[in-house]
Amino acid sequence: MNVLDVIWHGLRDSLLMAWEVWWALVLGFLVSAIVQAWVPRERVESALSGSGPKPIALATGLGAASSSCSYAAIAIGKSLFQKGASAASALAFQFASTNLVWELGLVLWVLIGWQFAVAEFLGGAVMIVLMSLLLRVFVSRRLEAQAREHAVEADTGHQHHMAGEQLSWRQRLSSARAWSDVAHNFRGDWQMLWKEITTGFVLAGFIAQFGNGFFQHLFVRHASAPISTLENVVVGPIIAVLSFVCSVGNVPLAAVLWSGGISFAGVLAFLFADLIVLPILAIYRKYYGTRFAVRITGLMFTTMVLAALVVDGIFSAVGLLPTGQRPSRAAIFSSIRVDYKLWLNLLAVGIFVALFWLTARRGATDPVCGMTVDRVKAVTKQLDGKTFYFCSNHCLHAFEANPDKYLSAGAQAGLLS
Repeated sequence: MNVLDVIWHGLRDSLLMAWEVWWALVLGFLVSAIVQAWVPRERVESALSGSGPKPIALATGLGAASSSCSYAAIAIGKSLFQKGASAASALAFQFASTNLVWELGLVLWVLIGWQFAVAEFLGGAVMIVLMSLLLRVFVSRRLEAQAREHAVEADTGHQHHMAGEQLSWRQRLSSARAWSDVAHNFRGDWQMLWKEITTGFVLAGFIAQFGNGFFQHLFVRHASAPISTLENVVVGPIIAVLSFVCSVGNVPLAAVLWSGGISFAGVLAFLFADLIVLPILAIYRKYYGTRFAVRITGLMFTTMVLAALVVDGIFSAVGLLPTGQRPSRAAIFSSIRVDYKLWLNLLAVGIFVALFWLTARRGATDPVCGMTVDRVKAVTKQLDGKTFYFCSNHCLHAFEANPDKYLSAGAQAGLLS
């Protein structure tokens, strides 16, 4: 097979895998956007300060109701930490936001089976419990206090729109303003995640061209079960860290790894590791300082490995481990046919276009970060007879500090009229 053939087959398989899960992605992001836009969270956030099971449980619920974007999760987790949430609560939010969200489970179910979707949710809960129990082994109270001081001084970054007006569900369903909130959350999630999702599909498509022989050198397959499982749960996160892919984007690669021979526990450890990919480790260092970043990275790696082993043990004990033939490449990458997926994907395209159209109709572009924001609810500033719209006070203050920088950049990019 020559280079052009490899490129063609890699891109073809990437597109076929995207076709397999497109409807699930759109449906998952739609449900996530509705929850983000319509579920009030201010009261929950105010209750996250302090330690103990209750704040951690509230942080878990808030994370599960948030975007699945890993970068958004760590930005919001840092904001909660700044406002007084404990390190345990902030990390619980991050684990929940990246492991207990609807869209992730749905895509896992479609690609590699319901066992992985259930295990992902169970593993997310196990990681939060383990993290809470092991936190003080890795992070002292003094180091946590130092990290909070560092976080207060660090750049705040962006967060998603919070729940808007207090309306009844009937009013929300019939209100253009309420659906605009949904549309902007939906678009914001896609804007933050499209690179990760695209990279995940492309990596999966091209890695699949290596064949199963490639994976036989990565995974211990012929040793006793405990040895191979232990090796797989360590190798899985390492692959995740080096792949740079996180959130829903690592699911396609997980499917290829499963087809290639990695164990059930190894797949789970790989999926859990999206919070310790290299770009995110750099952000931890920026937010909290080097010492705290190193400690929480060690804590998260330990909890990811242990959670994968615990869930694998539970599934093995109750007979839920996937058995039989692993999916072939053809099964994973499927093909385009006239079947239920065709109609679901066409419906997903309609939903996608309608929500983006709503943001275009009611939205404006933030000249600082490029996000599309609702003109009615955005932070605004008048300058030289023009109105500028911002996603947050953070972007407003950045614009006020150096308006010429963003006006010239926006004009060059065609963002400003």
